[in-house]
Formats: sequence, C-alpha cells, structure tokens
Amino acid sequence: MKALVIGATGATGTDLVHQLCEDPDFDEIDIFVRRRSDFHNSKVKAHIVDFDRPEEWQHLVKGDVAFSCLGTTLKSAGSKTNQKIIDFDYQLNFAKAARENGVEDYILVSAYGASADSKIFYSRIKGELEVAVKNLNFPKTTIFQPGMLERKDSDRKAELVGLKALQVLNRIGIFKKHQPLPTAVLAKAMIVASKIKSNSFSEIKLHTIFSFADKKS
Repeated sequence: MKALVIGATGATGTDLVHQLCEDPDFDEIDIFVRRRSDFHNSKVKAHIVDFDRPEEWQHLVKGDVAFSCLGTTLKSAGSKTNQKIIDFDYQLNFAKAARENGVEDYILVSAYGASADSKIFYSRIKGELEVAVKNLNFPKTTIFQPGMLERKDSDRKAELVGLKALQVLNRIGIFKKHQPLPTAVLAKAMIVASKIKSNSFSEIKLHTIFSFADKKS
C-alpha cells in the first residue's frame, strides 16, 4: 500500500512514519512537509511544499490511504488566525486533494471534545474540520479523538504538568477514561484502522483507542 502523511514531523506523525516503515504492508510513504525531514528510509519520499499554495502540490496526493496528524498550539502559532490556518485550512486542503485524486481511505487525528458548536476555540476548529472532512464523502473515513497525548521528549511545561497530574489521578482511580495516550499507541491504532476493510465512517474516542490499537492489523 501507499501511505500519504501530513504532519509527519510532529510527535504522532513521527511515530506513525516510523511504524509504517516497519510495516511490510506499506511499500511507499509520501510525506508532505515544510522543510527537510530526518527520515532515512527507502520507503519514504518527502515532498517539501508550501501549504499556502495547494495548487502546486495537490496533484501529488495520490495513494491508498491518507493520514492527517497535523496540529499546532496557540502559543506556537502565535495567533488564533494562524492556528486555524494550520489546524483547519492546511488539513482540509490536503483532504480535498486526496479526495479529488481518488484516495479512498482517510484517517484524521482530531481531539476529545471536538465540536463545531463549541465555545472553546480549539475544540471548535477541530469540530469544523471533522464536519468538513465528513462532507467530502470518502469511501472510508476514520476520526480519532484522543485526549491528552503523551509525547516523547516533550518540552511543553504546561503539558508535562497536566500529564503528571492526570497520571496521579489515574492511579487512584479517577478519570480512568482520560488516561494519557502515548503517541506511539495512537500511531499504531491509525495503522490498524487503515487495514480494516470497510466502506464506513468511524469515530474512535479516548480510552477505546488503546483497545483499538491492540487489534490485529
């Protein structure tokens, strides 16, 4: 199979690409990035693109399954306007290109609480993206809605504090459904989803992602 990945240099995307490289069912992995990547594998082909100019690269989005795990924080983006461009516009342009080029399987990483009607900015743009992707009517669409992600070597102080607090609460039996999700587990679940033969729409939420990742791929 040929995989297409946007967000390949983020924590989830990096784990995803590494796992795809090790998976014998995938022989081609095209990643779409803004700058040169550190992946050194014969399966990986990096397309360095300007996401603000989809007309220059949309013809390259051709394959069997597209994985979208792009995302940023308000702090990194610098403004809500910039964050929406990255978390909504760039991803929707990628999804549109995939649909127009006949990609049949689309897998999107969203977020817990995503809703187009949310009063919370981040949750609202994630929800709006979900709706927009659904409306593209891929033959098969899977949306993952994880809660707090456990990223390797994270330097986000607020995230690390929240992660430790949630882990303490989990140990005493509180918020068990909201246990932190390692990005490697999320990546594995995405690959499992890509191998399920169906024509359907699915949402995989929170703690169920752990059991989903344990399914035989």
